[in-house]
Order: sequence, then structure tokens, then C-alpha cells
Amino acid sequence: MHYTGTIWRPPYEAESLLLEVTAGCTHHKCKFCTLYDELPFKFRTSPINDIEADLQEAQMFFHSPQRKLENKLLERRENGGCRVFLTGANPFALTFEKLTAVSVLIKKYLPNNQTIGCFSRITDIAPKTDGELKQLHQQGFDGLTIGIETADDTALKFMNKGYSSEDIIKQCKRLDNAGISYNFFYLTGISGAGRGEIGAKATADVCNILHPMLIGANMLTVYTNSELYQEIQHGNWQEESEKEKYEELKVLIKTLNIPVVFAALGASNAIQLQGLLPQDKKRLLSDLSSITDRFSEEELRHYRKTLRHL
Repeated sequence: MHYTGTIWRPPYEAESLLLEVTAGCTHHKCKFCTLYDELPFKFRTSPINDIEADLQEAQMFFHSPQRKLENKLLERRENGGCRVFLTGANPFALTFEKLTAVSVLIKKYLPNNQTIGCFSRITDIAPKTDGELKQLHQQGFDGLTIGIETADDTALKFMNKGYSSEDIIKQCKRLDNAGISYNFFYLTGISGAGRGEIGAKATADVCNILHPMLIGANMLTVYTNSELYQEIQHGNWQEESEKEKYEELKVLIKTLNIPVVFAALGASNAIQLQGLLPQDKKRLLSDLSSITDRFSEEELRHYRKTLRHL
């Protein structure tokens, strides 16, 4: 398989076939992000040839007798189809024509494939027509993962996300209409010291009028090679304390009133949490209170400082 640099995937895509179609990020301007620092966006150098070669290899792997008992992907395929997750910071930025070409190849070599997922920016949805989105859904695109980070417009602007809360609503409603489901990543702490509650409420208000399947919370970790670190050094932004971040999550969970999976499973979370809302709301809030009761700010901060990589 052809892979470029570090491959990132959501925790819930662990059993999906990871197929690289892009590398790097089209935006590459978020002040907090260091994931793709040395990797400019590209659609594979020999894209279709490489992708086809990877699918041929995957097909052989699925049919290898010695893998039949141990390969979870194959088990999923035999039980109704496997899932493919396209890797890269935001492969949904590819044109409708290129995404269609990829889906055709996937169906050719993995005929029982059911769905195709990938990371997407809000700005990747806008250029596609409503008809194209519906066709992409028919081709199998579903369960997109969108790092909205927050719906706090002040934070979105400061962090150079390149869209507003209104854009989140508009584009995700278009996904709803096309039948394409989606998951959100929320970045706890992105609003800065003293503004966590504002960001959490604004994000919950936006989520409450949309239909995310999952809201995955990650905690902001500021690395010294980020633009945000320089903003902090210049006194332009102040980071939330670790306990503030947990209080922020409480506000988010309290304010959400839609049926959704809530998960804090990534490495940025010192303690991992997961549950279904609304039924697990009380338990999740209790778990968050327990964390801040059991651990000191210094202990939680030590985890943040020693987290070498996300």
C-alpha cells in the first residue's frame, strides 16, 4: 500500500480499509494545527494508478486464506460489506469527477464495499452541487468526519478556520438533504481562557439543528511549532486551564439536546469517555466531575505537556 507521512484516522475507523487518495491539507492555515506542517496538499503523483494498485493489493489480502479468520475487514465484508476510509487531511476536497473515479475503482476491486468515508472540511462541501452530493451518496460516500472544531465565530476567525458557524449549518444541511451522514470533531479549549462556556454553548446550539451521528471531543494541545504558540508568546491569546476544558465539556453535554454519540477517545484526552445522548448524559457529567475531583490541575497539565504527538 502507498502511504505518505503519518496516517491519521478517527478511532471509529479502526476496522476500515485505509486507502490514500490525497496527502496534506488544502487549507493549511489553522493556527493550532501542526499535523501536516511538512506535507503540502496533493492528489497522488500517479493518483489513479497508485490507487488501483493499492486496491489490487487489498483485494488479494481479502482473499488470502490465512487471513480469513483474523482479518476483521474481511469479516465485515462477508457480513454485508466492508468500509473504505480515504486518508489525507480532507480528501472530500477532490472534485466530484475525481471522487467518482475513486468510487468506481473501489467497486471494481471490492464489489461488496458498502460505504466510503473520509475527512472533510466545511469548505469542501460548498463547491459541489446538490445533485453531485446526492450522486456521491449513491456511490457510497457516507459517514464523513468533519473537524468543525467549534461554532464560536470569534474563535473560528482568530484560528483562521476559513468558515463561519453559518457555513457549518448551511453545508451540513446540504449533506442532510443528500443523505450523507457525518461526524463532528469538537476542539475543547479552542475559544481560549474564559470563553470555553461561550464556545461550548454556541457549538451545541449549532449541533442541535443538525444531525451529526457522533460528536468527538479532542482537547487543544499547543505545540511550540504552531502559529498559536507564537500568538501566546506575544500575549494575543491565553490557553484555558485543564480543568476549564473539562468544565467546557460539561456545558457542551448539558446543552446538547439531540440523539448523538458523544466520544472523547483521542490521545489528546487524558481520560477517555464515551456515551449516547441523551440517555447517558447524567453519567457523562458525573464522569467529568469525577475527573476534576480526582486529579489536580498540575497532574492534568503534566499529561498535556508530555503529550509528544496527537
